[in-house]
Amino acid sequence: MTPAVDPRPERPPRTSRIRWARSGAGFAPVRLPLAAAARGAVALALPLLVGLRTGWLVPCVIAAIGALWGVSQDGSDPYRVRVRRLGWTGVSSALGLLAGELALRSGEPAAVAGCLVAAALVAGTVGLRGRIASVSGMHLLLGVTVGSGIPVPGPWWQPPLALLAGVALVLVLSAAPWLWRRHHAERAAVLAVYRSAGEALAAAGTPRAEEARRRMTLALNHAHEVMAAHLAPRARQRQQAEVRELVRAFHCAVRLGEAVTAVVWETRPLPPAVTGVPLQLAERLLPGRGSAPDAAATATATEQAVPAFDADSPGKRALAELCASVDGEPDAADLTLRLPARSWPGRAARLRYAMLLAGCVLTAHLLAEALHGARGYWLPMTVAFVYKPDFGPVFTRALHRCAGTVVGVAAIGAVSLPATGPYTVIGVVAVFGALMAVGVRHHYALATLGLTAVVFVLVDLLGDHRALYGTRVLDTVLASALVLVAHFAVWPGSAANRAEAQTEAAVAAARRYREAAPEAGLVQRQSLRRAAYHQLAEARRAVAHARGEPARPGRSLPDWEDAITAAERRCDRVTAQAVAGAAR
Repeated sequence: MTPAVDPRPERPPRTSRIRWARSGAGFAPVRLPLAAAARGAVALALPLLVGLRTGWLVPCVIAAIGALWGVSQDGSDPYRVRVRRLGWTGVSSALGLLAGELALRSGEPAAVAGCLVAAALVAGTVGLRGRIASVSGMHLLLGVTVGSGIPVPGPWWQPPLALLAGVALVLVLSAAPWLWRRHHAERAAVLAVYRSAGEALAAAGTPRAEEARRRMTLALNHAHEVMAAHLAPRARQRQQAEVRELVRAFHCAVRLGEAVTAVVWETRPLPPAVTGVPLQLAERLLPGRGSAPDAAATATATEQAVPAFDADSPGKRALAELCASVDGEPDAADLTLRLPARSWPGRAARLRYAMLLAGCVLTAHLLAEALHGARGYWLPMTVAFVYKPDFGPVFTRALHRCAGTVVGVAAIGAVSLPATGPYTVIGVVAVFGALMAVGVRHHYALATLGLTAVVFVLVDLLGDHRALYGTRVLDTVLASALVLVAHFAVWPGSAANRAEAQTEAAVAAARRYREAAPEAGLVQRQSLRRAAYHQLAEARRAVAHARGEPARPGRSLPDWEDAITAAERRCDRVTAQAVAGAAR
């Protein structure tokens, strides 16, 4: 029996692009990160409390600045990734602060300007080579900006160590749950695949089917990225029992994704006995938080967990075969399943970005010197935050930065009137630190709001009691405008060029999957399929980025969405045909 002919048109209606921009970027509703908010509040309040109790207020405020930057990089990744990112954040920001402080203490304006330009060149050179390198470069520049813009009394070595201690505090708070739930992030990512697979089966035969299948693919891509370190062949010998069960559940999820894609392609509504299969498989493979399943319990649950259903199509037969074989030993060859290597911008793009960032930072520094004289760090600091094309559309980031600054200035201005006592001020810092931690995961403007308010308090504690509310808003607008003018005048097609390259690579990966799948074995077919869907999702993100930037006058962007959607449907059809061929 062959898969049913797809009744949908090959070219999607143009109105679908509004919904596509959201789903393509991988956004999904998530719960409020209460744990992260608590970490943000504690990390910012604790150094200030120590400073009040011991009298070491200045180094403790510097530690709070380090904690502030650490909170901005505290994610929900696996703990090993958090440690690496926060570790590099602390080291790079401390080195930057030391360099900026020494330049400021030299008393030479040229030394400050040269240090800022050198840091910007380094940050721009490494900024497009991956997340950790980008974060490290940005915090090196931020450290130089603060060190050269805020004079700090005391020995030269004290501020960098205090800053490093603040980041280390966030690292300890973020990584401490590793002691009792070591692989929580991996388990949650794999479990999300099973949940999204159930949603895709429930949407089969409805207009929501394609979007639900896409969400399942995004969840599988995320789980693959999270589990990548455990899938490498060298990690096989040192895997603990819990990790082996997670790897087994992940590979089952890969096969489940293939079967669900084939079932959804058949465009028929499904009974509850079928739509409930993914969650029932998850209960068998991931039965307890942080513990491996008991063999006897698993054997007993095998007959009861998944009810029988009519396997009257290739997709359903593949689903039934997966349920029957899930309790067997996994194939060792599955451990070679890898993601395709990421393609980073080339040397010319990195050099251009480094030169533009350095030019923007130098211009912002000179403008700040002309407008404000000493302590004009806000302008170059805003440039360092805004000009991050690898973090999303520069135009949107600049708008969110301005909006967050305006609201943050208004909020801290309103709160600072009744907040007179030192402990009340620390409470205000804790509240805005928690708000920033939430914003880091949900919206850049919200994160900027919290950061702006906290910086106002910390700078005031360092002795700068000037009323700078309007000045900070003006500086933010000027820095954002400077970045936008420089970026779109000199490098207007950067996002579009990357979107085009990513789309071409994704379509080529889909073509390789289509050509090789009929003759490939199970593991090779899964590898080709994973590579194709992963690169298609990356292309969607790149296109969403390009759509978020202002279009050049008189030029419209190509219909990349149509090419990506068509390639996805070809992959779905190939998957359905491969499952049908294997089911014969």
